[in-house]
Amino acid sequence: MSESTGRTDGQDQVRRFQLIVCKVLQREAYLCAARSRHVVDVVLMEQGLHDEPDRLRETVQQTLARTDDIQGRPYDASLLGYGLCSNGTAGLKAEIPLVIPRGHDCITLLLGSKERYREYFDSHRGVYWYSPGWIESGKQPSRERFESLLAGYIEKYGQDNAEYLMEVEQTWMKEYERAAYVDWGLGQADRYKSYTKQCAAFLKWDYDELRGDSGLMQRFVDGRWSADEFLVVEPGQCIAEDLTNEGIVRAE
Repeated sequence: MSESTGRTDGQDQVRRFQLIVCKVLQREAYLCAARSRHVVDVVLMEQGLHDEPDRLRETVQQTLARTDDIQGRPYDASLLGYGLCSNGTAGLKAEIPLVIPRGHDCITLLLGSKERYREYFDSHRGVYWYSPGWIESGKQPSRERFESLLAGYIEKYGQDNAEYLMEVEQTWMKEYERAAYVDWGLGQADRYKSYTKQCAAFLKWDYDELRGDSGLMQRFVDGRWSADEFLVVEPGQCIAEDLTNEGIVRAE
């Protein structure tokens, strides 16, 4: 499918898309969908599927089987609001064109480009990302999550065992040293920033704040799919990892 010119002079036909996206991006997805001249049905997926790549693949593939809206009108394409996500999207296919951003994960959509993501990642090792959706999920590292998990362990296993389990549970956090909040200016942004700062202080991490960029998400739902930013997977093809890492994903 060719890239849309984005013209609004009536020569570019209004198209119908379904945008399949993780729930943590719902605010950003609905904002951009509302601004698109095309009809965009947002389909929210359970948060946390990226932690189980096989389940992500199975769940999203079931959703991709739907090629019409609830009134039976056919979609022109399915938009997959994920990145490669630990190869969780590898192998996905559809009976209609399937479009996916060239990114390792959804943070690329929040920052606006894979280049900006890569530049920050390369210069700031050990970064854990925060955004309104991620904070609302309740699964970001925080004092509240720590205390809730500890209380659950104490109730089940007793104080001594709980403390040991928490030590084991928290070992992965040693890989991180920075809490980075991506700000699209949505909702109560100051409250989210303050919360992220509190998390960073509790975890003894540095705090950073980045201005989000809606451009990539907007071009996604506007049907402006440049080959550098998006992969269009035609029927009969599936998503695969680009082992050269130049495009992150490829069609095969």
